Order: sequence, then C-alpha cells, then structure tokens
Amino acid sequence: MLVSLIALPACSNSKASSSSQKIVQQAEELPPASATPQPGPTLSPTALPGVLPGNLLIADRANNRVIEVTPDRKLVWEFPRPGDLQPGQHFRWPDDAFYAPDGKSIVVNEEESHAIVLIDYATRRIVWQYGVSERHGFAKGYLNGPDDAYMWPDGSIGVADIRNCRLILIDQASKAIKNQLGRTGYCAHNPPKSFGLPNGDTPLDNGHVLTTEILGSWVSELGWDGTLYWTVRAPGIRYPSDAQMLPDGNILLVDYSRPGQILIMTRQGTPVWRYAPRSGPAMLDHPSLAIELSNGLIALNDDFRNRVIVIDPTTDKIVWQYGINDRRGRTDGLLFIPDGIDIKPVDWGAG
Repeated sequence: MLVSLIALPACSNSKASSSSQKIVQQAEELPPASATPQPGPTLSPTALPGVLPGNLLIADRANNRVIEVTPDRKLVWEFPRPGDLQPGQHFRWPDDAFYAPDGKSIVVNEEESHAIVLIDYATRRIVWQYGVSERHGFAKGYLNGPDDAYMWPDGSIGVADIRNCRLILIDQASKAIKNQLGRTGYCAHNPPKSFGLPNGDTPLDNGHVLTTEILGSWVSELGWDGTLYWTVRAPGIRYPSDAQMLPDGNILLVDYSRPGQILIMTRQGTPVWRYAPRSGPAMLDHPSLAIELSNGLIALNDDFRNRVIVIDPTTDKIVWQYGINDRRGRTDGLLFIPDGIDIKPVDWGAG
C-alpha cells in the first residue's frame, strides 16, 4: 500500500479531510536510491528448510509484475511476460495479489492505476477488470486507490476503495456494486456509516469483513449488511495496514512506517506480540502486509527494504528471505518495493 498525492474526494468532514491529506502526503515518500551494488551472492543466504509451506505470490510493485517463488526461492511464474498484455490493456503498480478461491485466478489491485484485474493463472491473460486504468473517480465503474482486492467464495470482488472512503462488494458478472459500507467521500471513523481511509477489507470465515482504517489506526469487524461487531484502535501503530484475523481470534497487522512494526493484539486492543527493531538488518521499513503461515511463522513484505521475509515469533529471528536488504532490482532474486504477498493453498488449482 503506497498512497500517493492524488487529491482525495471532497469530504463532508473538514477535520477528517485535513488529516487525510496529511496522511497521504506522508505516505508519498519513496526510498532513497540504492547504493552501487557490491559484489556478493545474488540471494540472501537466509532460507532455512521447511519454513514456507507452499509457493509464495509476490506483488513486485515498482517492477510492475507479480511473481510466484518456491520455498527454495526459484521463480516459477511471472506476469506479465512479453506478449501477455493484449492491445489496450495496462498493468501498472500492482499493490496486492491473492490466489482466488476459484482455483484459477489471481486477483490484483493496481492502487495507483485505480483498477482491479483478474489474471487467469494458466494462460497469463487479464480476463476481467473493474475501474478505468490511470483514471480515478467515484462514479459508477471508477475507483480511487483500490487496496486489498479479494475474491469472495461466491465470486464477488471486495475492495477497500481508500480515497473514496468506502468498502464495496462487486458482482463479477454484472460489475454492479452489490454492497457498500461507508459513504463515498466522507472520511471519518464511524463504521459502518463512514471510514477514515480504509486500506484493508480481509474476508473472514464467518462471512464478515475485517477492516483497517489509516486515520485513527482502527480495526473493525463488520457484516456486509452493516452490522458492526466490534471496533478497536491498534496501540502504538502510526499507520496501520491490512489487518488479518488469526485462528485464535487475535489480530495481526503491520505499521507502514520507518521503523515499521508487526503487532498481534486481542480484539480488545491488548498487545500479544510486537516486532519493532529500531535499526540494523532486522529493522522494517514500511511493511504493508503480514500473514501467519500454517506453521505459526509470520511472513511479510518489507516494502522499502525490497525484501519479503519470514520471522519466527518465538525467537524474533528472520528465518527466510527473498530479496537483498536495501537493493532494488528485477533479476537475480531482487525486488523493487514488494507490496503484497499470499501463500499458495495446498489444493489450489487442483480442479
């Protein structure tokens, strides 16, 4: 998630609007230019065996691509390759990429291009799009900073439309908005009526949606019918991103800041575990998504350090890494602002 300086929609709450503009401006900073690469290994030596339970999907944002790598860090799938994009198609700034529950599609939101696309995994073709590439808006068919686009079990596409301050659920066949939470352009925390720059809309097993709001660092559980089940502030988090619910009911999220943090908290906001080194190789720089793996380890994309890492929360040690700290690139195992990850389900694509 990398919010840009594109203007927010007119907001009915002047205080919220002012805060929104401040957050947006702070988030526009880019990492400093990489130093001249030094001779050395093409991959970080950190890759303990048995860490990753499956292949990892990475939205390599500033390289305008999505890749899939194996636990031993071999690149086995990439989009787009030369010829994958058809005439008139665009693919720019992929912010998140998720394996869809249909077993055949990759869902990608292009936050700064204001579009969501479905990519057929087998053919590497864009087969569906919502939003107009490179044009932001709030009218029918338009988005303004879409984040965390997920396919729901019925095929609908849910997304946090950040700068329109709403969550929407889109019917895939008709492209009609089936459900909307939040009032378009009204940017203040009052769910389900309004949200302060929502940047997370994680589907839950019970059919509810877990939302994250930048303004105020709020995390909430809601139903698409508008029922609010609970809402809480994430303690000590300046810029919350992409909250996830863990099997035990606790909440995992990251702080999109420098230094960054990972936080696990209860639904009442009590910290359970925090990872927040202030300097050195362990320090995070604008991490935007963390997920818990089936073995209890925490995987995350550390955007501005150009790496994806796995941390053992029992030791606070990095036990797996793709990308080299602070080196941007496209080849030889390098990344350039990786902004989203997903772990491949065991049976994904089986039928």
